Amino acid sequence: MPSASNDASPLPAWQLRRAARWLRNGGLVAYPTEAVFGLGCDPRNIAALRRLLALKQRSWRKGLILIADEWSQLASYLQPQPARVHARASASWPGPTTWLWPVRAQVSPWLRGAHPTLAVRIPAHPAARALCRVFGHALVSTSANRAGQNPARSALEVRRKLGAHTPILILHGDVNRRARPSQILDLLSGQAL
Repeated sequence: MPSASNDASPLPAWQLRRAARWLRNGGLVAYPTEAVFGLGCDPRNIAALRRLLALKQRSWRKGLILIADEWSQLASYLQPQPARVHARASASWPGPTTWLWPVRAQVSPWLRGAHPTLAVRIPAHPAARALCRVFGHALVSTSANRAGQNPARSALEVRRKLGAHTPILILHGDVNRRARPSQILDLLSGQAL
């Protein structure tokens, strides 16, 4: 799959480097995406995944989404697919389409939940992509709110929904104001969920 283009980030380089260090040290980061603020962590850090799920009050069984700047950041998590199936996802990226992709056996249930697939996306929001690029890896991306709440659409809403004293690094920026979060499709069937 071809690499997605690297759009310039609206965030300063120093802020992205700080966020990447925070992620490498097991921290949680809130950042703008196409429709809402995302909440992310290093998908390889089980302690960070547990903190993220506890903060959201979300069951691990539901699984999480990974976002990336380019396909290579997702490849180690996903089962290879025929070129025509691969092309289906690549035609929608970068963009607000999340694909449920068959997962490799070694992928943690903390990421995939109780499913044989993993939700993955290359977002169109330049700040979210730049964060993945500077971090050098895919990033967990779930809405920055507790289960059952409406998603946060600003940095201030992130603080209100998740608590002013919660140790989260918030990257300030604007969401793209899509009416709804990303569309979720099954990779093999192309069906919307």
